[in-house]
Amino acid sequence: MARYALPVVALIIAPLAFSQESTLEEVVITSSFTHQVQGQNESSVAVIPGTDITENFTQSLGEHLTTIAGVSSNNFGPAVGQPVIRGLSNNRVKVLQNNLVVRDVAGIGPDHPIDLDLGNIEQVEIVRGAAALLHSNGASGGIINVVDNTIARSDIEEPLFTLSAEQQTGNEGEGFSTAFKRNIGGFNVSYSFTGFDAQDYEVPNGAVLHEGEEHDDHDEDHDDHDEDHDEHEEDMGTLANSDFETKAHRFGISKTGEWGFLGASYQDISYTYGIPFHGEHADHDEEGHGEDHDDDHEGEEHDDDHEGEEHHDEHEGERIVSQTDSEVFTIEGLLNVNNALLNSVQFSIRDTDYTLFEQHAEGDHEGEHEDEHEGHSEEPTFFTNDSTEVQMIFNLGSAENPRRVVVNQVSEKVAVLGEEAFMEPVKSTETTIGAFGGFDVSGFDIDVGIRYDDIERKGTIREMHEEEEHEEEEHDEEEHHDEHEGFELEPFTFKDQSVSGVITIGRNLTDSLSGSVNLGFVTRTPSAMELFMNGEHLAVARYEIGDANLKPEESNNIDFNLFYNDETWFASASIYRNTIDNYIYLRDESEEEHEEHEEEGHEGEHEEHGGLLLAEYMQADATFSGYEIEIGRRFNIAGGELEVRLHRDQVKADFSAGGNVPRITPSRNVFAMDYSRGMTRAMVEVQDVGSQNAISSFETPTADFRLVNGRLSHSVDVGDGAMLTISAFGRNLTNEIARSHTSFVKDEVPLAGRNIGIKASLSF
Repeated sequence: MARYALPVVALIIAPLAFSQESTLEEVVITSSFTHQVQGQNESSVAVIPGTDITENFTQSLGEHLTTIAGVSSNNFGPAVGQPVIRGLSNNRVKVLQNNLVVRDVAGIGPDHPIDLDLGNIEQVEIVRGAAALLHSNGASGGIINVVDNTIARSDIEEPLFTLSAEQQTGNEGEGFSTAFKRNIGGFNVSYSFTGFDAQDYEVPNGAVLHEGEEHDDHDEDHDDHDEDHDEHEEDMGTLANSDFETKAHRFGISKTGEWGFLGASYQDISYTYGIPFHGEHADHDEEGHGEDHDDDHEGEEHDDDHEGEEHHDEHEGERIVSQTDSEVFTIEGLLNVNNALLNSVQFSIRDTDYTLFEQHAEGDHEGEHEDEHEGHSEEPTFFTNDSTEVQMIFNLGSAENPRRVVVNQVSEKVAVLGEEAFMEPVKSTETTIGAFGGFDVSGFDIDVGIRYDDIERKGTIREMHEEEEHEEEEHDEEEHHDEHEGFELEPFTFKDQSVSGVITIGRNLTDSLSGSVNLGFVTRTPSAMELFMNGEHLAVARYEIGDANLKPEESNNIDFNLFYNDETWFASASIYRNTIDNYIYLRDESEEEHEEHEEEGHEGEHEEHGGLLLAEYMQADATFSGYEIEIGRRFNIAGGELEVRLHRDQVKADFSAGGNVPRITPSRNVFAMDYSRGMTRAMVEVQDVGSQNAISSFETPTADFRLVNGRLSHSVDVGDGAMLTISAFGRNLTNEIARSHTSFVKDEVPLAGRNIGIKASLSF
């Protein structure tokens, strides 16, 4: 208990509270396929009310969810936090907005944000494990559905206008948002705007480690290497290039009646953010410096150039900036048929036009830098996603006994163009036909789902030329090779047809205790990145190579759930085992393999990799197993209600042939107290994240840490139906050094240090 002494003291003295899900919140899942799944009980589904998001401080989606059992975040700075569920990430975890998958380029790089506006939302729904099949294809980890009411499905009875302002100290962040909804002439109209601007965020002293400066050509022994490592720890007050700015507009209109509803919405979101870590191009090191660069960095001179401030001054002012711009247009409707065969038909059409561009920004040193590194191109890289999705839901049953048939069609084109074009454009088409039903059999709630997926990805395989193929005389007249110097391009089509299924059986064991079991078989088609990637992925300082011969992943999942709730106590427990055949992962080249390649005469090939770490997409059978346990109690104190809860989650993942799966979330304990009285609410929590030593051969361990967070909010009725809410919040109040083990850049990009802020919202 000694390790909790400091956090407990901080909890007592800090009149702040941090938002977290309400464990006992009524579970209402608005699924794109089943609308409401009967058999999913509260232990496998979490619902966060929208107020817990909007009243909290601005942060990424992943960071908002880190206190949910089984959910963590793949951190890449404050602007980017992709969620991880039960150790699974990337497109194994689908992020939805109003029941349709968000189509961005987050799956292409961990430095890309999820294209979502978290202002003015209704709730966030999290489904963990195999039951997520009922919501999206290939989601063997789970789904996260962000629900807003931009397209009103029922008439707005009371008009509402809100204004909010926010200030943070840890990054000098300032934000403003407004929202409006009203029924005008029989039409439901809504509009919202969210804007936030933050500077570089503060980190604890010594939190940033520049591993890129620990060069492999040192001949000293291991002790000297560790000493050099310590010398490169910097006492930094802020993390350079961690600033970000975001703006989002949403507009919606709808018409409702006994016949159903019909509506449309338009959304545009833009991010501008610095990338706090970025690798270097080969031509930046080799062409720009030439032979003099190598000569000047021989032996001790190499070390001297990277000690002190000279090296950093040389690159002062240089930074990498990303900017996203997206436009999303949605049409949604429901037609009530109300006959014996068909109850209603629901449809959605969404068109997404998404662009992210990444570029060097030189600042005041632009001219000097270009002179010193002549030949280093500053052309931007463009990542685009153009997609259209159409979904039809035929409701054949009632709310008590749902029967649904779903047809879904997606056309998506993802392209990477420009300076870091490491993947040729890929066009994907997905067709899904699913049938889902709920049954009540002898007191058991049974949900059954089966779906057929037909997926096709058309791309281009990029392969390095052999040395003899680089003879100038052989390529003088080949324009195709001139445009893609160093690569051979071969069109390739990947096709996959698969059937997936899930069954959920639930039962009320007593008035207070219920249980369920989920059995699922989920097939996941390899992503465009995993199939066609071949090039310098500087965001993670790797040269990544995909494999067009990858097989689909096949996930066999079983989880048991118990949930208890009475007037005083509540508890939940989930135990799961997920066996994944052909699990796809990114394997880094070891130092021994790197040295063997050089000894075998592959120095030229290494130069083609730009000196970056070679990483290949591979697959092997793996097993993920773990649990999530939560227990809590309510107390009536001083005219209010105090809720105390403690939860723990743990996941273990290893390969069937031996070894640990890389980048797996460590075990966590979360202790929280939530007190509410009238229109005042306070919460304090401690996240105790364990160390991660169960690592693969190409990883490094991550130390444990504890985060103390808190929030205090109070609402005041200012008359005439107007309500003023003021929230004060604090995160990492003890200024702990913390790293996300799932992050590729955990050493260079630690979690933020102490951050305190205030937010005020007026609604009328």
